[in-house]
Amino acid sequence: MSSGLNLAQQEAVNYMHGPCLVLAGAGSGKTRVITQKVARLIQAGLEPQRIAAITFTNKAASEMRERAKGLIGRDAKKVVVCTFHALGVRMMREDGAVLGLKPAFSILDADDVTKILKDAGGTTDAATARIWQWTISKWKNMGLNAAQAEAQATDDNERITARIMARYEERLVAYQSVDFDDLIGMPLKLLRDFDEVRSKWQAALGHVLVDEYQDTNATQYEVLKALVGERGRFTAVGDDDQSIYGWRGATLDNLRKLPIDFPNLKVIKLEQNYRSTSAILRAANNVIGPNPKLFPKTLFSELGEGEPVRIVDADNEAHEAERTVARIQSLRAGDATSQGPQFKEFRDFAILYRANHQARVFEQALRKAQIPYKVSGGQSFFDRAEIKDLCGWFRLWVNNDDDPAFLRAVTTPKRGIGHTTLASLGTFASQYKLSLFEALFSPSLPSVMPKRALEGLHEFGRYINDLEYRARRTIGAEDARAFLAEWLKEIDYEKHLYDGEDSEQAAASRWTNVMEFCDWMSQRCGGQIDDASGATVENERKSLLEVAQTISLLSTISEREQDQNVVTLSTLHASKGLEWPHVMLVGVTEGLLPFKLDDDEGRQEKVSENTLERLQEERRLMYVGITRAQRSLAVSWTKRRKKGREMVAAQPSRFIAEMALDKKTMKEDPREKLKALRAEFAKKAQDNAAAAAAAASAP
Repeated sequence: MSSGLNLAQQEAVNYMHGPCLVLAGAGSGKTRVITQKVARLIQAGLEPQRIAAITFTNKAASEMRERAKGLIGRDAKKVVVCTFHALGVRMMREDGAVLGLKPAFSILDADDVTKILKDAGGTTDAATARIWQWTISKWKNMGLNAAQAEAQATDDNERITARIMARYEERLVAYQSVDFDDLIGMPLKLLRDFDEVRSKWQAALGHVLVDEYQDTNATQYEVLKALVGERGRFTAVGDDDQSIYGWRGATLDNLRKLPIDFPNLKVIKLEQNYRSTSAILRAANNVIGPNPKLFPKTLFSELGEGEPVRIVDADNEAHEAERTVARIQSLRAGDATSQGPQFKEFRDFAILYRANHQARVFEQALRKAQIPYKVSGGQSFFDRAEIKDLCGWFRLWVNNDDDPAFLRAVTTPKRGIGHTTLASLGTFASQYKLSLFEALFSPSLPSVMPKRALEGLHEFGRYINDLEYRARRTIGAEDARAFLAEWLKEIDYEKHLYDGEDSEQAAASRWTNVMEFCDWMSQRCGGQIDDASGATVENERKSLLEVAQTISLLSTISEREQDQNVVTLSTLHASKGLEWPHVMLVGVTEGLLPFKLDDDEGRQEKVSENTLERLQEERRLMYVGITRAQRSLAVSWTKRRKKGREMVAAQPSRFIAEMALDKKTMKEDPREKLKALRAEFAKKAQDNAAAAAAAASAP
């Protein structure tokens, strides 16, 4: 079962009887350890349905499921492999009634939350509402409710935000809705405040495995503790050197607390890296060296020394992009045996940077060189307006009390129900503490609503009830496809898209997205579907309504991007967990990486401590970037960079010096290398032509 594992990996897989922390360095095979451990637990007699493997993204959960299937076959289906948020939804659907939640509650996305906060705070400014949103989210991740937040507010702004949070909480209860933070906070409340719920879930889960443990926030840690109880049957897999999400609540305190909360914690370090050459790992170990260590470790590799890490300086961003493209071309043109022909495809190259705005100049340079590329972490499929429109309808079928979904569906496409009618309905609903959908059928509504407006609302309400009835009975892929096509025709959604766009091409593109989405929804309803590899697999048959219930939790549609032969452009944050043979780390300049640290320096003692923490997180970000590279790594910086409309002098990042590279090998001019290669090819061509001419003239 554990063949091919090194000694540390075997120890992690075989330790099953208590709390275990696996410190998995970059590229040390952590996913393999988790899936092998799942198999080992089943082999030892634990039923697969009593094992939970918790990841941070749907993509990671999907990859883990596939790996587990390859290892343990059918039993993999029974293992609970999901994100923290998906587990939270499952717990709340099953036991949320004790908190006053119906099983069909709605999950609001960020846009819905902004709209509700604008209403709760009495503003039309989305930017102000988003600032409230971030603060409320931070408080929720710290486990605070509105009253607790107000009690510890330090200034008027925080006090005002806490009061708006109280109104926001009231609206969520009225709408039978939750936001993403509630998917962690409410399960914690269930486990803490209700003994029978806690006992049920502790009995249901015999072992919990948590991937990317360093990315957990304070509330997620409390959920884990409550789920595993005193027995502490869990395996946390993480790396303190890759903790780069402090800005969204992730805290290294969770690693510090583990040995205190679980004194019999077994700590196992995975230090052998199977991804990168020794030259790349040496640079990574040197960079992370200055950071304080919770559990010291040093990565090593048996893949050989490899190419030296190169430093490339450039005059400005355009020059840097030109040199980066030249490097890609020279690596593809060269026949260095260390790279081998298998590492010359476009998909073998990645350009990584600190912030999204840095991508544009590299896109321009790649287009000019006719090199295909994709920008990773672009707009999610589910963020497109047309997809959000359809999801609004689905959410309303699932939960009639979802007011944001009601407002989106009733106005998209327009159906003659105006803002005045909706404002009257809203006032009436607030007065009687009803959701908009409930208010629509209230016997008292005719007293405040003109007859024609009332008829329009009633017609819409009956139509939603009819759709919900039909969706509940639509089971399987073919029926779902037919139902969705008929529904889109009924509401004339295609016409709505064409009416709303200036060009036919833009409308056609949006309609194609709608068709792709409907096809994807239908596939999830079951029957024969194609998986990512193109193989046909059996999928469990579900009703369209059941599938609609899961929509809010999915952040991306499973597009087949992994097979595209293109160069990847990505932020460092989005690159975590990925790897490429050749990596170009660009814009490694003071003020970009590390990112603007001097703003807070020197103001007060507390802030300078905060600045030090931020510097340590930026250093971890650099470490993550370096350890994405398998065979070659180039790090570039610019002597001048654009700041607003001006060009300002720039300095290489302090992290370049910290890499402690060999001065003789680190400098490289890719253009010179490319020129030399071209000259070499030209000479070979000349020699071949001369040889051919000589052969032709020989008697």
